[in-house]
Amino acid sequence: MTGTLFLIVGPSGVGKDSLLDGAKAELSNDPIYHFPQRFITRPQDAGGEDHIAIEPSEFELKRQRGELALFWNAHGLSYGVPADIAARLERGQQVVVNVSRAILDEARQRFSSLVVVSITAPSTVIEQRLIARGRETASEIADRIARAAAYDVTGPDVILLSNDASLDAGVSKLVEILETS
Repeated sequence: MTGTLFLIVGPSGVGKDSLLDGAKAELSNDPIYHFPQRFITRPQDAGGEDHIAIEPSEFELKRQRGELALFWNAHGLSYGVPADIAARLERGQQVVVNVSRAILDEARQRFSSLVVVSITAPSTVIEQRLIARGRETASEIADRIARAAAYDVTGPDVILLSNDASLDAGVSKLVEILETS
């Protein structure tokens, strides 16, 4: 039995990290679910998700050695998903990871059992969340809001999740998708 790769996508500020943290906590006693830490060329204490901080040169070595299943660059940083997810999928685990929509076509070619969970929220909600996290300037927030408005992920493997209510409601929606897809 092959597991399913759940790719969580959405513009900055829709709450991907919060929903993933909640789903991971709720499913922590079920070994079928795996939420890999991503490698990011960002300091560990920079805020946001719990990730593996890595220097750009080390990231490039991992990429060249095939130690990353998926990788991309965004907002001046490099992101990578550990290559061991392939073995986990082969063992039947459900792998859940936040990725860039820019790598969806590549992921679809490489992994046969895949579900894209596209998280959305109204622009006013996204703006409030970006301001609250305090990592971007007003100009950067405006740019992210504009990109969010243009954000569109389509395909037969896409499930839309509107994260416009409470955190608990969003986590429940995500867990339901993970358990039934």
